[in-house]
Amino acid sequence: MPAKSQAQQKAAGAALAAKRGEVPKSKLKGASREMHETMTEKELDELATVKRSKLPEHANDD
Repeated sequence: MPAKSQAQQKAAGAALAAKRGEVPKSKLKGASREMHETMTEKELDELATVKRSKLPEHANDD
């Protein structure tokens, strides 16, 4: 499942970094904290590896 917006992709990247131990979990806020707690590393990797240039900034931007 690819990311639908740049914001979602960025949040997934932050959560993935915390899952891998590259960033402390305490640094996460909002969506990235929730993603860290509810998604697997594989799911986060799928969201985070989408090229940002193909995505709108936010999901409701078309």
